[in-house]
Amino acid sequence: MSGILIFSQKQVVISLLQAKDAQEILGDDYGNIYIYSKKDLSLTKYDSLGKQTGRLMMTFPYKIQSVSNPLNIVLFSENAQEIKFLDQNLNEIQKINLSPNFGFVTAAYAEDLQFAWLLDDSSKTLIQYNFRTNAVINSFPFNISLTSLKDFVVYNNRIFILRENSFEVYNTSAKLLYSTAVDNARKLRRHNDDLLIFTGSSIRNFDGQNLLKIFENPDAKIVDKNSSGFLALIGDKVYLYNLK
Repeated sequence: MSGILIFSQKQVVISLLQAKDAQEILGDDYGNIYIYSKKDLSLTKYDSLGKQTGRLMMTFPYKIQSVSNPLNIVLFSENAQEIKFLDQNLNEIQKINLSPNFGFVTAAYAEDLQFAWLLDDSSKTLIQYNFRTNAVINSFPFNISLTSLKDFVVYNNRIFILRENSFEVYNTSAKLLYSTAVDNARKLRRHNDDLLIFTGSSIRNFDGQNLLKIFENPDAKIVDKNSSGFLALIGDKVYLYNLK
């Protein structure tokens, strides 16, 4: 298929008992693999050989933003209205309670280790929040429907919204700049200047005008990407595809 990156056919297969209940699979840039199971609300870390090296049991469902930097793993819970940061051993190093300062935050995106963007559905507001100083830096009226919202990212004064079946780009005035259909949408991730869109079986890159498919495996249930290649959950096994 035109535009798809070439990757090595050599595969490293890791059998994981918990993979069958996986809600999310992620790979950090050091070869570790993380499995989030919504069934028992657990996050489990494995090394590249499939050995379990850490596990966290949670009380509420959480969305994992990224594990690319395993020293600061970011999680958000809509139910608990909090953001958590974990270290490489899945120990909690910081918890931010959003309830005292905001209405109802539907989604959160940690821009770095100081600022987070929040979508407050009760006030229909997009908020840039300095959680280190507990101060609101910017606030924008953002009266759009958040129905079927899967994920969002803020970058270069653009708000990228992923819904179950579409991808949308807005400015800070909530004006729709771009929209396209996306089947089986799962999550967004910003990698440097690239914006990656993940579906169940594919990864696409948004170049500001079009979506370019960079990986696809139609047999995959979940896919992810780290610095060296792609991960695909097929059946109860995780396959690692290394870029040439």
